[in-house]
Amino acid sequence: MEPVHRGLGRCVCSFWLAVAFDIVGLLVLLIGVFVNVFFYDLLIYAGAIVIFLSLIWWVFWYSGNIEVPPAELEDDVGLVKKDKGGLIGISGAVRRLSSRVSSGLRSSLRRTGAPFGTRAPSAQRSTGGTPAEQVVVSMATMTAMEDTTQSIPAVASCDVEMPHTTTETSPT
Repeated sequence: MEPVHRGLGRCVCSFWLAVAFDIVGLLVLLIGVFVNVFFYDLLIYAGAIVIFLSLIWWVFWYSGNIEVPPAELEDDVGLVKKDKGGLIGISGAVRRLSSRVSSGLRSSLRRTGAPFGTRAPSAQRSTGGTPAEQVVVSMATMTAMEDTTQSIPAVASCDVEMPHTTTETSPT
């Protein structure tokens, strides 16, 4: 028989950490609001963040104190009652089919030796059996041999000279 936990429950440490985070966060936040220091905004944000982090401890405390009777855990963790005997009805047929399919998949993966989810390389998947051609694109700035710069009028009545650029493509 499990001991009965009263008061704060099983996760007393998480409870006190949550309360401590709440108190420290509230103190830091209130100091930032009411004390005249030049870094008051840092204190306000830090206090709010510490209060937010206390939620983690509250969730730990709450989830650690959830009690589920063993009768409700029966389906979730695979505990089967002794008086049930075999699996009866549509749920039994579905479970048998599911276990048969999953064991078949496991045994076929063991035979092939390939890990689950792997694919053939892209060269084998292409239609022609050869990888697609790749094209290399390169850009270069041309130096001015003559006066080939363009003058673009600007809003502030000053000229900005832009060099010509070219793009070359070549198959490899």
